[in-house]
Amino acid sequence: MATIRTKKALLPIAALSVLTLALSACGGGAADDSEGGGNEPAADCAAYDTYGTFEDTEVSVYATIVDTEAELLENSWADFSECTGVEVVYEGSKEFETQIGVRSQAGNPPDIAIFPQPGLLAAEVAGGNVLPAPSEVEALVDENWSEDWKGYGTVDDVFYGAPMLANIKGYVWYDPAVFTEMGWEIPETLDEMMTLTEDIAADGTMKPWCAGFESGEATGWPGTDWVEDYVLRQAGPEVYDQWVNHEIPFNDPQIAEAFDSVGEILKSEEFVNGGIGDVRSILSTPFADAGQPVLDGTCAMHHQASFQAANWPEGTTVAEDGDVWAFMTPGVEAGSSAVTGGGEIIGAYADRPEVVAFQTFMASGEFANARVSQGSGISANLALDPSVATSDLDRQSIELLQSEDTVFRFDASDLMPGAVGANSFWSGIVEWINGTETEEVLDTIEGTWPQ
Repeated sequence: MATIRTKKALLPIAALSVLTLALSACGGGAADDSEGGGNEPAADCAAYDTYGTFEDTEVSVYATIVDTEAELLENSWADFSECTGVEVVYEGSKEFETQIGVRSQAGNPPDIAIFPQPGLLAAEVAGGNVLPAPSEVEALVDENWSEDWKGYGTVDDVFYGAPMLANIKGYVWYDPAVFTEMGWEIPETLDEMMTLTEDIAADGTMKPWCAGFESGEATGWPGTDWVEDYVLRQAGPEVYDQWVNHEIPFNDPQIAEAFDSVGEILKSEEFVNGGIGDVRSILSTPFADAGQPVLDGTCAMHHQASFQAANWPEGTTVAEDGDVWAFMTPGVEAGSSAVTGGGEIIGAYADRPEVVAFQTFMASGEFANARVSQGSGISANLALDPSVATSDLDRQSIELLQSEDTVFRFDASDLMPGAVGANSFWSGIVEWINGTETEEVLDTIEGTWPQ
């Protein structure tokens, strides 16, 4: 569910204006009629020579990304467009997931689609709509991404699309000053996190956790993130992969164990929902608002991805010594390097030279650095310099993504067939929070897996 989650990662308009001005002045080559350079481009075009020039051409791009985040994305290719002559016509839509298939079947696809779910890319490939990636793009991905990330753009051993941006799941947000005052330590294992949960509840000052799964038609997805984190950490990456690929059934005992472990926290009136209500209030609380009780001292911890940084009120300092900070959900053993996350994949419906040039640019380090330097975005591109990130959390997340020691797995619900990952898994979480037993929920989800 990258669509709804990433659109919350907004940069303040004032900051955007400053960045836009900075980008406009990029390269110091701004037009200056007094020096006879009035027709020269503002950008330093030397970095774009390899892409060629394509005057009077146009590339259409369709994605889920809207609002301010869309402006940041368009800023990222402004210099490419100016230097190559390719006009990029961008369209962001909240209906992307349903409309991309409709448009391709009607013979009216965009030149480029930015898929928030590898499973949706695979569905379009199965329909014979998306073209294999050009060799230039595959070469860049081989150079700058891990095999795991390349795999998310690969269907039946054919490479179709380069990754774009990313996010890190499984962060646990907390108030550092409260932890210091209360003498609470950052847990290094799942058992220690449960002990900390019990200690906070016993203290009685605040509830240990606050959570919110409300997200309109997508209500339930934050719960899938909890379960995915526990499957990866308790059962390991091999089982996680088997689960995603349906090589084990959804109701396998190892998946049930993850549900039940999460349920020990989320289905306990003693442990949730600080500052909000009872267990069922989780379903009526918007996910973007659910962490706010951390700031007023009515709950101690909130599980949410890196983009939660944009959900705090304006003026909140996100730093290790600030108003809020985050630690990674630990593993069974201390020092676990397993993390879940998400991202987008860029697929093409046309192979005109200007489209190939744009695809190649979007797989490059130039794009990754241009986008991340504007804030509210990270990438697993190894050509990305972590120092261009605008926050400590983004830098930490980039370093996690780029580390060879990190065991990364893409959001399982985004990889599963839509009938499960964006349907019965979400609704199953809702029924589960409402009190339905784990076995019944998992049996129902398993029954929806496409045959």
